[in-house]
Amino acid sequence: MPRLETITIADFRNIEGAQLDFSPNVNCIVGGNGEGKTNLLDAIFYLSMVKSFLGLQDRFNVRHGQPCFSLCGQYALESGLKTRISLRAGGEEKILRRDEKAYKRFSAHIGLLPIVTVSPADSALVSESAEERRRLADIVLSQMDAEYLRALGQYGRLLQQRNHLLKEPMADRGLLDVLDAQMALHADVIHQARRQFTRQLTPVVADYYTRLSGGKEEVSIRYRSELEQAPLEELLLRGRERDFRMGFTGSGVQRDDFAFEMSGRPIRRCGSQGQQKTFLVALKFAQYELMKRRGGTPPTLLLDDVFDKLDLSRTANLIAMVAREDFGQIFITDCSESRLQPLVDGATADRAYFRTSEGRFERI
Repeated sequence: MPRLETITIADFRNIEGAQLDFSPNVNCIVGGNGEGKTNLLDAIFYLSMVKSFLGLQDRFNVRHGQPCFSLCGQYALESGLKTRISLRAGGEEKILRRDEKAYKRFSAHIGLLPIVTVSPADSALVSESAEERRRLADIVLSQMDAEYLRALGQYGRLLQQRNHLLKEPMADRGLLDVLDAQMALHADVIHQARRQFTRQLTPVVADYYTRLSGGKEEVSIRYRSELEQAPLEELLLRGRERDFRMGFTGSGVQRDDFAFEMSGRPIRRCGSQGQQKTFLVALKFAQYELMKRRGGTPPTLLLDDVFDKLDLSRTANLIAMVAREDFGQIFITDCSESRLQPLVDGATADRAYFRTSEGRFERI
């Protein structure tokens, strides 16, 4: 499994410069809010996914007054070989290299360093729009399925072309027919992958939820898609006049959603804050499990301030789970060193601790 041995960071948010060597098992980063804990985890995520897990554009991640940021990670691969991944981004420039050779397409890198994050930003999966839930599914499926990643990119480009065409006063309807047919092919790949993903994910989420909470609630996930009723080409033709009036495409996988439920009701309405947080952790751990099954190797796991709103029992259960040998490399952040250290020390002897202040890090 890929293990991040060393990371070098320059001008990334509040981190002017840092070089850190990590444990191959559990790494704990402690410090106050706004000191740089999440920034470090996002730098690690960037090296895997070539983007921020917070959804921020590259230019917002450059330290104030600097033209760009740079990241470099030295990884030990399962084969025993080592590889170096470096990224420089800022302004209009973004260059990703592996062992000094630049990638022509970022998509060729996705899946090399599988990764899963659990963070306070995950609350948007329950409280915000369907776009957040689709984005999460896309991040996971893109790392497991190269065909899905290609279909997603092609569908997005065709959707942009179709929306542009719908705004033209004298749109070429023959061209629209061609776009609809091409979109339908890619939409079918996306739809089938998301449906299968939901079927595989749901029982694993339920299992992790029970193990974390010990509770009696039943949790589930339902996939909602218009393509469950008809093929996309038929839906687009049926809604074409509406789309011309609105100026955009009103049907397609860009409108898919995933319903999170507890005992048959929406979890955002019936679940307490602790239950919602436990569900989100279970959701991410289930994604981790599916990625490990599909790829044959445990992904890197980033746990960013996950103990907020979890009681001591659920926190201890979580630490015990991630310290098992079948988990890969783990990075945990927390504001409370006194809370985190006894739990981690009691679970594993293979760990490293770092303290951060104003974007500076020290090993403790």
